[in-house]
Amino acid sequence: MPPPASAAGDLDDALSSSSIVGGTVTGHHLLHIDCYSGTKEDLPNGQYIDSCPFRAGGSSWHISYYPNGETSQALEFVSVYLNLDQSIAEPVKARARFSLLDQAGEPVPLHSWTTRMHDFSKGTSGFGYNKFLKRAWLEESKHLKDDRFTIRCDVIINKELRAEGRMPQLPLVLVPPSNLPQNLGDLLASEEGADVIFQVAGETFKAHKCVLAARSAVFKAEVFGAMRESADGAVIRIDDMCAQVFRALLCFLYTDTLPEGLNVKGKEGAAMTEHLLVAADRYNLERLKLICEDKLCSHIDRDSVVTIFALAEQHHCQGLREACLRFLSSPSTRSCPSILKEMISKVKQYCRSCAH
Repeated sequence: MPPPASAAGDLDDALSSSSIVGGTVTGHHLLHIDCYSGTKEDLPNGQYIDSCPFRAGGSSWHISYYPNGETSQALEFVSVYLNLDQSIAEPVKARARFSLLDQAGEPVPLHSWTTRMHDFSKGTSGFGYNKFLKRAWLEESKHLKDDRFTIRCDVIINKELRAEGRMPQLPLVLVPPSNLPQNLGDLLASEEGADVIFQVAGETFKAHKCVLAARSAVFKAEVFGAMRESADGAVIRIDDMCAQVFRALLCFLYTDTLPEGLNVKGKEGAAMTEHLLVAADRYNLERLKLICEDKLCSHIDRDSVVTIFALAEQHHCQGLREACLRFLSSPSTRSCPSILKEMISKVKQYCRSCAH
């Protein structure tokens, strides 16, 4: 048996997806040169001393420090190189950023350099800067204090690009959406088991007192009060409502929606929506009242604003009232003072007539 259409739609929505995942991993090490003059005297050009090992990105590294330069061309410079420990078997692709730090521990401008990406592997030499710092400049700067300065080395490792995917896991149990509104709508249409009758504007409507009572406290009082008066059933007359409005009201009570094909467009639609709002307020159906209030906001114009504003005042529709006031204060309305004055006068007259 095929799944319901709505359940099949759920399966269609369970799309697979994939992502290209990359990014970087970083770590850093501070190399403090505590006796700069001693290192300069003890290590001639081409000789170095290694830092202690440190870990970054899952690998072990060390820094080679050449106080008199690594080559003859760098005799007047300090050279620094990043090395991957020889015990590491797997190659690593990384960049190194060497920075001279000031006395506050911040990188010195123009003395922070980042190498290009380099393949570090077992058996290869380090990678860094042959002419990192000119010794004469360093010795005259405030960054060498008490024969001490600090170099920071940041190791930036590219994570391997890879694709990660997610295949949808189809549910073992498919739960269809609720069909209660459809079932209750069918019950209203069939009139099966109906136990209360309404006469509205010459038309007869059969309904179920339990459904009406569950949805509206006002209907509950009417239908149960009428049923107590007659053992054979009750006929409730409603003389101040048109049949189309009551039909839409019953449809909403059973299905929580307005009937398909209900005209809510144009002037006729606005009038229908106004009557339905009055009915919703009468039977204390707040959700239906708000639906009508929202629809009427789009019907406000120069011809209807007076009626709609008065309706909003009479039935305490704050949002609809605010929409009317905004229309009255709009530039297009304010540009015609005579029209605005006439509208305000009509609103006052209409409100006084409603009060009586």
